[in-house]
Amino acid sequence: MTPPPRASARSGNRSLPLLSLGALGVVFGDIGTSPLYALKACFAPEYGLAPTPDNVKGIVSLILWALTLIVTIKYVAYIMRADNHGEGGIFALLALLVPVTGSERKKKPAQMLVILGLIGAALLYGDGVITPAISVLSAVEGIRIATPAFTHLIVPLSLAILVVLFGAQRYGSGKLGNVFGPLMLLWFGVLGVVGARELLHASVIWEALNPMVGAIFLREHGLHGVLVLGAVVLAVTGAEALYADMGHFGKRPIRMAWMWVVFPSLVLNYLGQGALLIRVPAAVDSPFYLLAPSAVLLPFVVLATFATVVASQALIAGAFSLTQQAMQLGYVPRMRTTHTSATAEGQIYIPLVNVTLMVLCLLLVVGFRSSDRLAAAYGIAVTGTMAVTSVLFYAIARARWGWSRLHAGVPALVFLVVDLTFFGTNLVKFLQGGWVPVTFAAAVFLVMTTWRAGHDCVLESRRGASSPLEEVFRACDSGEVVRVPGTGVFFTAHGDGAPAILLRQMRHMKALHEVIVLLTLTTTSEPEVVGDDRLTFEQLSHGFTRAAARVGFMQTPDAPGIIRELQQRGHLREGDAVYFLSHDRIQVSGTSQMATWRKHLFQYMMRNVSPMADSLGIPPPDAVELGGSVQL
Repeated sequence: MTPPPRASARSGNRSLPLLSLGALGVVFGDIGTSPLYALKACFAPEYGLAPTPDNVKGIVSLILWALTLIVTIKYVAYIMRADNHGEGGIFALLALLVPVTGSERKKKPAQMLVILGLIGAALLYGDGVITPAISVLSAVEGIRIATPAFTHLIVPLSLAILVVLFGAQRYGSGKLGNVFGPLMLLWFGVLGVVGARELLHASVIWEALNPMVGAIFLREHGLHGVLVLGAVVLAVTGAEALYADMGHFGKRPIRMAWMWVVFPSLVLNYLGQGALLIRVPAAVDSPFYLLAPSAVLLPFVVLATFATVVASQALIAGAFSLTQQAMQLGYVPRMRTTHTSATAEGQIYIPLVNVTLMVLCLLLVVGFRSSDRLAAAYGIAVTGTMAVTSVLFYAIARARWGWSRLHAGVPALVFLVVDLTFFGTNLVKFLQGGWVPVTFAAAVFLVMTTWRAGHDCVLESRRGASSPLEEVFRACDSGEVVRVPGTGVFFTAHGDGAPAILLRQMRHMKALHEVIVLLTLTTTSEPEVVGDDRLTFEQLSHGFTRAAARVGFMQTPDAPGIIRELQQRGHLREGDAVYFLSHDRIQVSGTSQMATWRKHLFQYMMRNVSPMADSLGIPPPDAVELGGSVQL
């Protein structure tokens, strides 16, 4: 999910084939590497299913129709319609449904949608913990087939690859981006070729294209047949990426890549693996790698490893993007963020997120030691996110598009039934490892809700500590406050009165700059805000100017850039500016309704939050922090 510039995708400056090629390297890495472990996991011992021809055809049919219903129909045909100015993903949906600011957010329906969206976002983080680990492990396990003598190296080599992968994040993937697309095009081509090659030997597997074959399998196997859906869902992991990355490439390139390259290749490969199992049931230990001719098995393993690195890279970078959106919308604390590209705003690096994911991935590899065991931990987070997306889709269809309850409800209900069926079958794996992503998601949800509640309390406290500007003007006229040369910028969350930080400066220093800018930064429900309407200003008396800047939830605020623009327009004098920032000390002895333990958690996060100057693009020499106290 580290894309080329979004603007190019929207403006059409790049051709449709090139955008589709880029989408192959970014969007489809996760779902494109699922054949490494999905069918194999369906025959794990806990399901008690033998690789008989009927079982193989039934499971392959379930996989193919899961891809058709969930990816092709749900996401490609329906969910991708719900774009927020071209952007997709959980936070884009939330921003589309619920105003980022204002009283509407406090209404109960809006609160329920926010909670649901935050649960979906938290589950995406849970998915992000497992995907790199299981992808890399499943690829490296091909060594066991190529050279069994090196089986003991699978875990150490997987750990080494993950360390290198996470270590390289600080450099950005822009330089590698140009090879991601061609590499994944080669990967999907190989998937289709090795699958089609095996189809020549067991054409009976074509019967799996009939959905009734899967339905008969479920009927005949009862509970065992239903439970195996917990492994079938592994074939559709990564479906959410089609929607989340929509803004990077556009709908048409993603749809084109799916329908013309990815979907046919996956169908051929799963059919090929099924044909192999019908012909050689003993191949159930590794049906994917045994598709390849023995002479090219080692290069096949190498290609698979590179493909899983691409898939993991996309998801890791996606976690960075998700965190940036959460920061802008006020759901997680500010974190140090580095832009790794001068031209692509979406290419960012967040060290704390990177280190956290790396440590957890390494622990998963060491703890589970095989993709088979790790597959038991996979699925709950993915299917939970899918279910949340279905509910939010219904809300958008009703509120934004004006669809009738029947028009919106029928597809949403079908999607939700499928999602919840897969979710339920994965819940039975909770004790076998499913608790891992759920626990991590719960921790993320706790952080997001606590930060938002505490942050709202802080803003209310600052608003209560403000005073009318007339009092400031009287102090200036009376000589109580000395005016010094230069421009002072004070940030305020509301558009009236004098912010508490300005009053603090007057009280302690008895001085103000000759030019004062009261700057309000507002995160909008749009992913990007461009044009003249993003910046408004009002000239006040006594050298004061009130300015309001609108920032999209996928953009990074640039306070010095805003001041320079005001100067270039002639609204401010030319010259350097000093930025005054509030650094509040949280006291937990207040009367807010937050639980005491959550107050302490928020207090801890506030103490460790990244400096506000960094998140606003302010050079350290130009920033002045003034301390204060807030009672929660």
